[in-house]
Amino acid sequence: VSLPFEISLMKSPCPLVWTLQRVAMTGDVTAESLATFVSANRLPSVVEFSDETAPTIFGGDIKSHFLVFSDSTSETNKAVLATFRKVSKGVAGKMICVFVDTNKGDNGRILEFFGIKKEMGDVARIILLGEGVDKYAPDFTELSEENLAKFASDYLAGNLKKHLNSEEIPDDWDSKPVKVLVGKNFADVAYNSEKDVLVEFYAPWCGHCKQLAPIYDELGEKYKDHPSIVIAKMDSTANEVEDINIRGFPTIKFFPKGTENKVVDYNGGRTFEDFVSFLDGTHDEAAEDKKEAKDEL
Repeated sequence: VSLPFEISLMKSPCPLVWTLQRVAMTGDVTAESLATFVSANRLPSVVEFSDETAPTIFGGDIKSHFLVFSDSTSETNKAVLATFRKVSKGVAGKMICVFVDTNKGDNGRILEFFGIKKEMGDVARIILLGEGVDKYAPDFTELSEENLAKFASDYLAGNLKKHLNSEEIPDDWDSKPVKVLVGKNFADVAYNSEKDVLVEFYAPWCGHCKQLAPIYDELGEKYKDHPSIVIAKMDSTANEVEDINIRGFPTIKFFPKGTENKVVDYNGGRTFEDFVSFLDGTHDEAAEDKKEAKDEL
């Protein structure tokens, strides 16, 4: 349906300076196109991330987000944001453009999630929200208009490979009973065809993880000399693994030996005895299903 009048919204082009910008809708007006137009333009062209804006950013219909991390007190910040706003016009309706101030203490958690530190300066990332969060990193450091525009266009064209965070492999990663995994050594350890590997995916700040730590250390001590059972852990705030989505902490997964690279979600109890019973018994999907059914009864 085409209407004989124009639909427009008033929005702020910059979250830091409240000036209004009129945005007109063009083309046929349908329920779907109108919803898309409102969703794409209800936010500023570049919205600043905060506790207040996060629900709108991450809860909207547009799941592709273009983020620039920058220190608001730095000499480069104003120029970077001006450039980012220019680029944002070319992806309106396709991506939400977000500025994350690395100088704000409240943003520590999102910086940790992306593996970004204030000292890194101005940094760009793209994410796609789905069952998990797919991250994309550019192959450049200069946030020029040309570089940012190409980064966005390459993403929209499906030409980018997902970026997975990883710390460097510690020299002493296997010196203790509980082995330390990072993104770079995860596959070699967890998918070892001759080992049964139990992995705890944790966050350093997680209270439940801290409660589990002494039990997990005791478990590592019990199996440290076992020929085919490995107890391991990975800090999932700093490391990511392909096809392993972690939605809460701690998450425990079991990687049985063999050549199929199977992954079993551990849904059992979290006492020392529960873990031992699982590792010394039958530990596959069928066993876990029976465990869940027994727990429900």
